[in-house]
Amino acid sequence: MKAIKVSYLAMGALVATSFASVPALAEPSVPYQTEVVAEGLGFPWNVAFLPDGTILLTELDGRLRVMRDGALDPTPVLGVPPVYRRSQGGLFDVVPHPDFMTNGLIYLSYAHGEPDANATRVARAKFDGAALTDLEVIFEAAPLKATPAHYGGRIAFAPDGTLFLTLGDGFNYREEAQNRANTLGTIVRLNEDGSVPSDNPFVGEEGVRPEIYSYGHRSPQGLFITEDGTVYMNEHGPQGGDEINLVKAGANCGWPIATYGLDYTGARISPFTRYEGVEEPIKYWVPSIAPASLELYTGDLFEAWRGDFLVAGLVPGDVRRVDMEDGQVVGEEILFAEFGSRIRDVRMGPDGALYVLTDGEDGKVIRVTPAD
Repeated sequence: MKAIKVSYLAMGALVATSFASVPALAEPSVPYQTEVVAEGLGFPWNVAFLPDGTILLTELDGRLRVMRDGALDPTPVLGVPPVYRRSQGGLFDVVPHPDFMTNGLIYLSYAHGEPDANATRVARAKFDGAALTDLEVIFEAAPLKATPAHYGGRIAFAPDGTLFLTLGDGFNYREEAQNRANTLGTIVRLNEDGSVPSDNPFVGEEGVRPEIYSYGHRSPQGLFITEDGTVYMNEHGPQGGDEINLVKAGANCGWPIATYGLDYTGARISPFTRYEGVEEPIKYWVPSIAPASLELYTGDLFEAWRGDFLVAGLVPGDVRRVDMEDGQVVGEEILFAEFGSRIRDVRMGPDGALYVLTDGEDGKVIRVTPAD
């Protein structure tokens, strides 16, 4: 397809500084231009970049796609494991091993199983540019659940080579997010082969899954680990209570003990927004934006955004730039609302450009660069 560039001047909107979102103010944004570089995707979920410039894309429908030299290969990658595709279930993240150039390994997260018994899995395999081989399942969440929702599924490698994975509470099992005997509603930390690092916070504690790094999560779909190993994540609340959290080893992030959200019936889930022993979010949204990914911008193309978080919003159909200074949230900006679509993922490419994935049966990849 021929890409068409569109420039936008002052298309953003600034949101007043607050923990919770408030109505947007009419303020100019950094000028940018957009280019649709792929379309016709089946619910694209994640984009990742290989050292040679190849771009990998996952589709929730179960396909792994490849882009080279700005063009989408019409043939999906062979050897992808079968996924449980229903509601929120399907193929989630794709992440290359930190030493991909040496070992050719990529990691996939996906829903696996049947309607009455399914879970989030992680597998790794060698990628030769067209197919996966030597596929090995290295982790499966437990217990199996009977709901097609709240899988988590976001993967990130830490500087020490360990792998972090977000896991949801399964929707109907929210109390289990406080039960450390299982991995529902947790972030787990694994070695690259799926084994448990000996320095995980709960190793050796009786009745606790040693993979667990943090717990008390609802539906965490965003994860970012900085160069110094600091872990940030975002997660969906129900009606309100979406959060960005700074995640510490062994932390209880509160769900469902403390939340700013309401149940879908309108009932209160908890009388507490804060609770002793529970970590407070660094940012929350009321009403919900349904945060689907988390990226920290570190590039040079958008200098004014460096050091800020970019959060994909499904419900409003935009990206939130969360302005950070010295680890504190000082403001928020609404970007890309003119796309007119739910936003599933936003990633910074190796050159500092942004790649935005729109959700749906005809999903797109939109590349964003500064205006000429």
